[in-house]
Amino acid sequence: MSASHAADVAGMPVRRALPRAGRRTVGAWCFVDHMGPVTTTAGAGLDVSPHPHIGLQTVTWLFEGEALHRDSLGTEQPIRPGQLNLMTAGRGIVHSEEGLGRNGGTVHGVQLWVAQPERTRHGDAAFEHRAELPRFDSATISGTVLVGEFAGVSSPARRDTDHVGVDLRLRAGRGVVELDPSFEYALVMFDGAVGVADHEAQMTPGHLAFLGAGRAELALDAPGDAHGLLLGGLPFESAISMWWNFVARSHAELEDANRDWRSGSDRFVDPASPFPRVSSPDTPWSSPPR
Repeated sequence: MSASHAADVAGMPVRRALPRAGRRTVGAWCFVDHMGPVTTTAGAGLDVSPHPHIGLQTVTWLFEGEALHRDSLGTEQPIRPGQLNLMTAGRGIVHSEEGLGRNGGTVHGVQLWVAQPERTRHGDAAFEHRAELPRFDSATISGTVLVGEFAGVSSPARRDTDHVGVDLRLRAGRGVVELDPSFEYALVMFDGAVGVADHEAQMTPGHLAFLGAGRAELALDAPGDAHGLLLGGLPFESAISMWWNFVARSHAELEDANRDWRSGSDRFVDPASPFPRVSSPDTPWSSPPR
């Protein structure tokens, strides 16, 4: 079990559970940010300026509040709790996440990245919004399947590898869920506590438990209501190079993407956002790209 580390994204406090030391991916999942909860005002909210991505999919899931997604494909899509935004970067895309201009309220949710496999990571960018997702329910566990197949239901959201993401709501007692033994899994908690097999301490918010592969089922013991996210998938096909907003296979690819972003290349077209594009940092392993 490992603790998330605190980060700040455009003024939004986040707990970054993945990547972490010794664990870069869980299946194809390579990034988990637990956002908020934070109270918004007319002058301060979820205002993430236009920034680029390559080689990944962003998966946005809100527990409270709302946001507006804009991207270089011309998409302008609000998202609210129970809805899913899934953006595929491919060779390159630019997007922003913005408040909807309402006073007050709370924004709370999670954004995840999925590393794209070789067969799609150089392809076209894409975006999809899912207003409804399949759910399952038992005496002690209910859930929403964001991506993939779980508990006999299948999400319609795109996936380029064999992976799964499930929002879990637990009630007091023991619940058991079936797993795919070929998948590796991890659990992240957002609220409450849960006991997990093979982990002596209870899982609490701000922690990730890597569960590994080879499990046919998972028993979860909750003393009361709890909320978490189960991630899984086949071990990813290759090692990734991940820096800033890019997922690639080498430093050279990351430097090329940074150079294209800084130069205003048509690889990265600005969306119709009122906010200015962000500036990229220098790569830490070489002289800054020009």
